[in-house]
Amino acid sequence: MNDRSKNKTILGVERRALAYSEGLRTYMLSVYNYMALGLGLTGGVALLVVSSPALLQAIMPMMLFFVIAPVALVFFLSFRINAIQYSTAQTVFWLYAALNGVAFSLIFMTYTYESIARVFFITAGMFAAMSLYGYTTRKDLTAWGSFLFMGLIGLIIASVVNIFWASSMLQFLVSVGGVIIFTGLTAYDTQSIKEGYTEGSSKEVAGKRAIFGALRLYLDFINLFFSLLRLMGDRR
Repeated sequence: MNDRSKNKTILGVERRALAYSEGLRTYMLSVYNYMALGLGLTGGVALLVVSSPALLQAIMPMMLFFVIAPVALVFFLSFRINAIQYSTAQTVFWLYAALNGVAFSLIFMTYTYESIARVFFITAGMFAAMSLYGYTTRKDLTAWGSFLFMGLIGLIIASVVNIFWASSMLQFLVSVGGVIIFTGLTAYDTQSIKEGYTEGSSKEVAGKRAIFGALRLYLDFINLFFSLLRLMGDRR
């Protein structure tokens, strides 16, 4: 191969690498934008509900629905994301975030606004640091997945047990475990979402992947937030 051919080959590789890098950056920005807007919608709805006594009084008898419905929507998106249309996935994601806002209005009745704001910013800092680590590290975090998943199952079981046991010590351990597990999941999910990017995907496919990635990071954020709030929040 002569020098001219080599230069063309190198230039082609560089262009493909640049195109891939730009596509990945756009994709990840879409993921983070969906997540941030979802969190904003959740917080806005929560503040709207708690600031209106009449609305809060009307919703309280149906609060169990607003707790269960978001869980059902998570399962729906998890199992049907590839089958539904992009527009449907968007609608379900926004509905999920809004319903969560209604349920999360209870935290404003339980904790002071100051401690909620403080814990939110701490959560945001921790999340940003771990997500950046997951995005930039060359270490394969795949092995974290099974460990974190087992820890999550244990966390759920312990939380259910504590509903009946009502142990403050177990609650403390669950909260500490939640901080550790969801901090790790933030890095793991970020790397997984990044590696799931496929260059040349259609707008429909890329959009649905971005929404599902945003859902994963949204769940990591809010669970980390609640774990920290139980540890550091000031109750009314």
